[in-house]
Amino acid sequence: MMMRMLEVGGMPVLTDNIRKADIDNPNGYYEFEPVKQLRKDASWMADAHGKAVKMVYALLYELPEDHEYRVIFMKRNLEEVIASQDAMLQRNNKNTGTLDGSQVVRVFQDQLQKLEVWLGGRENFVLLNVDYNDVVADPATAVLKVDRFLGLSLDTAPMIKVLDPLLYRQRRLERKQSTLSQ
Repeated sequence: MMMRMLEVGGMPVLTDNIRKADIDNPNGYYEFEPVKQLRKDASWMADAHGKAVKMVYALLYELPEDHEYRVIFMKRNLEEVIASQDAMLQRNNKNTGTLDGSQVVRVFQDQLQKLEVWLGGRENFVLLNVDYNDVVADPATAVLKVDRFLGLSLDTAPMIKVLDPLLYRQRRLERKQSTLSQ
């Protein structure tokens, strides 16, 4: 969602379009495969300057220290993230793992707390936490925060319009489930 918002706002994005849009992510994944090999090869970083690059949080540790980074960290309810990932894995007939959802949430919470401490000690990282639910509830305010953080004078009107609340499916599923169980 954020990558698409940045793109329509006028920020160049680094993506290879290898992973195509599908039912789980109908607007595309905005991934760049070399990011996954960052530890072994950071040569792609020269092409990344001034562009938005999507990466999982664990790869932030691997970024070269001789660069400065503005990180927009998307935070979302971890139960919803797990439910979304499990739904995608099940749809693709893949194993969802041996840990139950609450165990996975605890592992992620611990990892994210460690990352936040680590980022706080790095002068070459500037961090903006963006809550997924806040973006869905009030995209205009979220977009203005992102624009101020990046200092790029992005075209905020199309960024706001990109948001599609219908793609926030796990919340809707949880509401239906909780209504049925009452």
